[in-house]
Amino acid sequence: MKGERILLAHGAGGKLSHDLLRELFLPFFNNDILRVLDDSAIIPTEPSKLAFTTDSYVVKPLSFPGGDIGRLAICGTVNDLAMAGARPLGLSASFILEEGFSIEDLEKVLSSMREAAEEAGVMVVAGDTKVVEHGAAEGLYITTTGIGVVPEGVDIRGSKARSGDWIIINGPIGDHEIAVLIARGDFSLQGETKSDCAPLNGLVEAMLKACPDIHCMRDPTRGGLATVLWEIANASGVGVVIEEEKVLIREEVRVVCDLLGFDPYYLANEGKLIAFVPEEETEGLLRMMKAHRLGKGAVVIGRVTAENPGKVLLRTRIGGHRLLDPLSDEQFPRIC
Repeated sequence: MKGERILLAHGAGGKLSHDLLRELFLPFFNNDILRVLDDSAIIPTEPSKLAFTTDSYVVKPLSFPGGDIGRLAICGTVNDLAMAGARPLGLSASFILEEGFSIEDLEKVLSSMREAAEEAGVMVVAGDTKVVEHGAAEGLYITTTGIGVVPEGVDIRGSKARSGDWIIINGPIGDHEIAVLIARGDFSLQGETKSDCAPLNGLVEAMLKACPDIHCMRDPTRGGLATVLWEIANASGVGVVIEEEKVLIREEVRVVCDLLGFDPYYLANEGKLIAFVPEEETEGLLRMMKAHRLGKGAVVIGRVTAENPGKVLLRTRIGGHRLLDPLSDEQFPRIC
């Protein structure tokens, strides 16, 4: 990467983000815990394991249908802990404020964060604020860090997908990114689409009670469903096949994608999860998920195979196959 410069696509969650982490950051901070590159780092302690994660939020605009930067920051970090099966213990929040930012708008963001934290059953227990000169930022950036405890017997990792696993998702894809895009107003689009932004820890806790042997779990945020499936296929050395007719996409999301030429399989989500589950556990887990308010749309979308390791195939409605590579460029920047 010598001689290159940072592009917006390096922050889009696709192949360039993956290359930046592996080729630039990992050589400086390489260790057994970080090298796994799951949503949370698992730190062995006695008698249980701790999950630890951090993320920054720079979404533009700060508010959008279904949420704002505050709700996004709480839900995003809670969900990264949940994807390791961890129960969140506490969060920290660091704010970078631009000189001139409205106190009234800041109060709205803080209120939204409090509401999301109460919904997730977690407290913000530490924080920091910095103010930069006018023009040095775009209003407000938030960094949240979370720590959680992994229950005994739970071992969820991106490298644990096995041939024969079934793949479950808890609802339609693409709502968050399209909601942010419409709120941005760049394309004079109008619509009713709301972000799916939600804390998933309650749903995950119930899923683990029904099926403690969930192999992999991930929330398809930046880079969307296609990139996350590709990451797991590569980490586990398996192939993945998903069925086009099983993946739910709202009509509004599909229409916007058709108008602008975007691919819904690469759109970000903030309230969706995918789970890789042993076949014999799938039916019971689906039944349990559909009884939860955030899992009503749960459906099996595909399976893991021993063929084509490291590749993700989409079986189309007419029986053909399309290769889903990781996102190679940004569809939209600043969506989380």
